[in-house]
Amino acid sequence: MWTELPPQQTGTDLRARIFRTWTEGRDGSPSRPRFVQIRHQSVQRSNRAREISGRTDRFAGGARGDLRTPRRCVPTARFLLTLAVVSLSVATAAPAPNVILINCDDLGYGDTACYGAKDIRTPHLDRMAAEGTRFTDFSVTSPLCTPSRAALMTGKYPGRVGLAIGVLRPDATRGLATEEVTLAEVMKPCGYATGCIGKWHLGFVKGMRPMDQGFDSYYGVLHNLDKFETVVFEKEGGMPVLRGDVVEQRPAVPAEMTALYTREALAFIEANRARPFFLYLGHAMPHIPFDASPKFKGKSARGLYGDAVEELDDSTGQILEKLRRLGLAEKTLVVFTSDNGPERNTPGTAAPLRGTKHTVLEGGLRVPCIAWWPGQVPAGRVCTEQISTLDVLPTLGRLAAAKSLPAGLDGFDVSPLLLGEKNAKSPRSTLYSVYGLKQRPLESMRVSAWKLHLSTPPQLYDLTRDVAEGTDVASQHPDVVARLTALARQTRDDTHAFIPTP
Repeated sequence: MWTELPPQQTGTDLRARIFRTWTEGRDGSPSRPRFVQIRHQSVQRSNRAREISGRTDRFAGGARGDLRTPRRCVPTARFLLTLAVVSLSVATAAPAPNVILINCDDLGYGDTACYGAKDIRTPHLDRMAAEGTRFTDFSVTSPLCTPSRAALMTGKYPGRVGLAIGVLRPDATRGLATEEVTLAEVMKPCGYATGCIGKWHLGFVKGMRPMDQGFDSYYGVLHNLDKFETVVFEKEGGMPVLRGDVVEQRPAVPAEMTALYTREALAFIEANRARPFFLYLGHAMPHIPFDASPKFKGKSARGLYGDAVEELDDSTGQILEKLRRLGLAEKTLVVFTSDNGPERNTPGTAAPLRGTKHTVLEGGLRVPCIAWWPGQVPAGRVCTEQISTLDVLPTLGRLAAAKSLPAGLDGFDVSPLLLGEKNAKSPRSTLYSVYGLKQRPLESMRVSAWKLHLSTPPQLYDLTRDVAEGTDVASQHPDVVARLTALARQTRDDTHAFIPTP
């Protein structure tokens, strides 16, 4: 189901589109000048920027704000005036970017140098952060693979899509329903080539795989590489590496996965260099069994785990360098993050946070996030605003000029904050999280700096003063405990949070 966005939320600045159509092709090379006709144009001033009142759909004509190329069009004074306005405003206009979303598996908040690691070298991520923005309060909804990825792909709490609790194993017959609208299905109608590489974990039967959910292409392993999932494929020769729905390799070898995925990512970028593209890269590392290729093995001071992270850093560096060489750096938004905190009893760390994957402590939920888009995302910035993976879909939809977004989203458009607009703040102030069901369910409710754990007795933390959640202040603020408890119960019921994943 789709819901129409208000005109002021539909995305791109029309004047920027006219300018790019007039001056250059998608790959930055000069293109043949062509005239466009603007129907029903009315320009309003807002407190953020001049935006076109009508909808600016590049592909389907609408009742207002149509952007069409007629067979013949003679330049008029009004048109030339429009171009003059374009030339004056192009410096502040943000054209729809290519998007690369890199999602690591179980990478901890403190596992990269720019987030405080002293024993893992990540020079490419450090440079990415220096050239872009590093977010220090970016959280997932769930400290577990399937529900976390469901929220990222749909912009909804995972319970709303039936994936609140547990992970999907290879024999699962259910997953992300086809009627749910994914990131790829938001980007594709905007003219984007869509590619998925790597771990999916959102459904494995026909109708639920990446190419059934809006992606034009898929390469990788749909599952984990741990013993709980590889055992299912032992009689068939091992875990398959797929291209589309066709098995290309068996078995999948953990030490090879980062290099394979990097190779495919570079090929995807090259193949789509002349058109808008959206690439989702779901790395297998550093999820257990973490491993690295021979080039990186034995190099990190944190052992094999550190080797795997340093190879992820190198992979990201190769991707950014590819964009620079192709002249796409200023036209591409790259986001680097993780699906949850580090696995228990591994060398991974969420320091200075407490907790790991499988907990609703900050160490299980708060993850590294770096955004890079030269000339658009502010360089050298550290952003402390609260953001969630729920906000990724509406934000990318806005940047891609999507004319509509799925109904019932729990995410917010944070593009003003991402792009460094003056006085921009995150509209997010709450985050509900749940883990487990049968033995010891864990729940937390966050409202701004207050974080309540719905344990017995309840525990309350002030994250502004105590990000490590070490000092329980519940007894000092019974009113806050009561308010957050009520909100948690309401959110739990509203999002169907305690319905287990089949």
